[in-house]
Amino acid sequence: MEFGKVSNVDSVNFALPPGQAFNAHVWSHVTPTANPGVFIGGPIWANKQYVGKIYPSSAKDRDFLHYYVRQFNTIELNLTHYQIPTPAMIDKWRAEAAGTYFVYCPKFPQMISHERMLVASEGLTDEFVNSILSLEEHLGMSFLQLPPHFGPDHWPALETYLKNLPDELDVAVEFRHPDWFRKEIWHATLEKLHDLHRHVVISDVAGRRDVLHMGLSSPVLTLRFIANEGHPSDYTRTDAWVQCLKDWFDKGLQTAYLFIHGGGDNDTAPELIRYWIRQLNEHCDLNLREPHIQPQVVQGSLF
Repeated sequence: MEFGKVSNVDSVNFALPPGQAFNAHVWSHVTPTANPGVFIGGPIWANKQYVGKIYPSSAKDRDFLHYYVRQFNTIELNLTHYQIPTPAMIDKWRAEAAGTYFVYCPKFPQMISHERMLVASEGLTDEFVNSILSLEEHLGMSFLQLPPHFGPDHWPALETYLKNLPDELDVAVEFRHPDWFRKEIWHATLEKLHDLHRHVVISDVAGRRDVLHMGLSSPVLTLRFIANEGHPSDYTRTDAWVQCLKDWFDKGLQTAYLFIHGGGDNDTAPELIRYWIRQLNEHCDLNLREPHIQPQVVQGSLF
């Protein structure tokens, strides 16, 4: 992923900012639960480097989703950003997840969010929404990524669009224009999203620390964590997030969708997700299932 990519990771201050003031309003309306819902996975299942690591050595391309679903419990479904899924695709995705607690988290198509800027897109939106609602119990959070040039002056279009989406569709909005994160504007935006019963995306990426806004409009977190291909900071950042989540669970966070990008081609994402799960289980008293990562054979080793 190119968004927020930097050439020198060592120069970045990765400290988590404090939570937004509006979060206290969110906590005041909920009661903490002993069993929060936690969904954690990556952004891709079609990675040949996973063969022999988290997929069997005999796995073919057509098998990748089947094995991914049995290692993780969600995916950031970027494929839908580029096309509205066909009924055949939905049927396959639903069939692969049958009998599991796996949920897909699809991104709204860019033809709606970026090309039409949410305007005059009713037909496309109906087609997309009806498609993903067909995932039924295997549909998790959907998320609407706004283009970088979609600033606060476009709020009326966003408000109208969100109001017209069905109530049963969970939607988290990802903001990228820097002006959204000005103190007064951001507080008001969180309040408006709260009133609309819509959620917000937090992104943790090296080159755009403003999108790490630490604000919530509901007791549901949608986090996009962009790592740097195994850099030591990937793990210290994880540690900080786990402590933050422990605090937020204690205050009333009900559900967390955690999308872990390994960076680059996401070859190292499974190891990082396993680390996240181990730390969450230890510090947040959860019982998440770890992915099974097969030991890698070192070339030239006899044993």
